[in-house]
Amino acid sequence: MNLKSLAEALGLSQTTVSRALNGYPEVSEATRKRVEEAAVRFGYRPNSRAKGLATGRAMLIGQVIPTSTQHEMVNPVFGDFVAGASQNLAQHGYDMLLTRVPGDDEGKVYREFRARGAVDGVIIQAPDLKDDRIALLNRIGLPFIVHGRSTGVTEPYSWVDVNNTQAFRRATEFLLQLGHRRIALINGLERMDFAFRRRKGYIQALENAGLSADPQLMCTDEMTEQFGYMKTRRMLAFDDPPTAFLCASMISAVGIRRALQEAQLVMGRDVSVIIHDDDLSYLRNGEEIPIFTATRSSVRHAGEVLADALMQLISDPDHPPINQLLEAQLVVGSSTGPAPLKAARLPS
Repeated sequence: MNLKSLAEALGLSQTTVSRALNGYPEVSEATRKRVEEAAVRFGYRPNSRAKGLATGRAMLIGQVIPTSTQHEMVNPVFGDFVAGASQNLAQHGYDMLLTRVPGDDEGKVYREFRARGAVDGVIIQAPDLKDDRIALLNRIGLPFIVHGRSTGVTEPYSWVDVNNTQAFRRATEFLLQLGHRRIALINGLERMDFAFRRRKGYIQALENAGLSADPQLMCTDEMTEQFGYMKTRRMLAFDDPPTAFLCASMISAVGIRRALQEAQLVMGRDVSVIIHDDDLSYLRNGEEIPIFTATRSSVRHAGEVLADALMQLISDPDHPPINQLLEAQLVVGSSTGPAPLKAARLPS
């Protein structure tokens, strides 16, 4: 369907439909909503090249992926995020541009984007603590939004994030309520903000219960299946092994489950496990009954929310920073139960 046929179906002029889809303020909210819903229903997508010529915009949103990246940017979570973000960007006539660059050249690419007008905005993924990309993009004036936050950055910027501290504090409290005291943390790279905040929530819950975090029960690395497997095997061999594991990723949790099965331990009876579930469309945490008790927050939904926020920032250059904190839901599955009277150990 083209613009003309969409306008005819709605009984509106092509100009009105075009202005509604482009967010012009003179179009009423009711008309804009009606046009956007019809565009989705009829599968209409504006020609981004024509729209760019009309508006003077590139109609592209950039994401820069360093070639050295081995963490969140290249695991399955990124695919679901892109699916959510690109879907909502497409409704505004935008395409997404993914650019792979050497790690040291990321700042150079942002400057080139700005100088050439190659993109109208960028999405920052996987922020580190004190991430210097935020200051750079604020300085050069390229609209941007961060998927996550960066502890230590004090200047204003836009972000969409899940409440990682609260999620892992609540998960740890749940295990404490079940009687667990030896709770292990299988975390992501803690130079990254999300992992730092998850560790913070875990420690807060322990301290509130009058317990000290045991450094031997905390580990941080790339969130792979092998990482979860190897760390679980090592901890089960302790003289005083953990009775529960709190894991930052579904992927690492698959490794935890493999280690427990090899040790002939029953998850939920001998050892409890709580994970963070990004509600991936192709890696489901069970159907009616979740496999894992989890702090659940859809990364696809985060992509949708973030894309809508970025559109606001691009359409209104004077718009104040947009900050949206999403809450994770604690869902109880079959992987948790009361702490056993005697901790299960890896057979010698």
